[in-house]
Amino acid sequence: MDRNLAQRIGFAVAAIPFALVIVWYGGWLLVGFLMLVGVLGTRELYGLFQRAGGAALETPGIIAAGLLPPTVYLVLRDPAGPVASAWPYAAALWLLAVLSVALWRRAPGDRPLEAVATTVFAVAYAAGLPAFLVDLRHGSHDTRSWAGAWLVFFPLVVTWVCDTAAMFAGRAIGGPKLAPTVSPGKTQVGSVAGVVGGLLVAPLFHIFIFPRVGVATPLGGLVIIAGTLSVVGQVGDLAESLFKREAGVKDSSHLIPGHGGVLDRLDSLYFVIPAAAALYRALGVR
Repeated sequence: MDRNLAQRIGFAVAAIPFALVIVWYGGWLLVGFLMLVGVLGTRELYGLFQRAGGAALETPGIIAAGLLPPTVYLVLRDPAGPVASAWPYAAALWLLAVLSVALWRRAPGDRPLEAVATTVFAVAYAAGLPAFLVDLRHGSHDTRSWAGAWLVFFPLVVTWVCDTAAMFAGRAIGGPKLAPTVSPGKTQVGSVAGVVGGLLVAPLFHIFIFPRVGVATPLGGLVIIAGTLSVVGQVGDLAESLFKREAGVKDSSHLIPGHGGVLDRLDSLYFVIPAAAALYRALGVR
């Protein structure tokens, strides 16, 4: 076993129970975790932009990244409340503030358009997309719910199995590269193996897990979700690799042993989480 794989396994052994407790409890504990993830991921994305020669407007971006998850949670809890009616105006005012800061601090030669675009995109990508986890968890379940927890863990497990199957199949079989200019280590065979592995998660959850926690979902719907997420997750992985290629780095940071940074660890999940939330609503999974 190589050192990198051993680090990954060690981190997973420690992180999975921690994640399960947070997701099971939900509520403000989950929101606090998403705030941390959003802020760290946004900072890493700004760091990649800086390595590529740019400079984002970090302060308004970090503030927005921290406020986004609690805003989503409050809107979901009270769709007719004051936060639900006020957030579009707050978002517009924030954008005006970002543009005003750019006007004040960036000369035309300082790439102001790229600075504003990166500032806004990083918040949407690193904080906004993971915030859909609140909808996955609390779309129909309150705090301390095993049903809500396993509805979150289904797309997470699909992604983890897909990544693992793709990695081992790619190493064992090799073959043509999937996207050689973006991620030279990924193969077409590995990609197919990842989808197959993800699909196998659906019957396991349908038979052994969801019935025990009171989630009644047709197997066909779970297969559709698992297959879609297996593909979407690989696209998300490649998208994050594209950012790192532009910045000329292997990892977004060195925060997590064996995994790099928050962006590296959540690369697939940035696409999987909102896609799963949308599929759950479309197929009536609750």
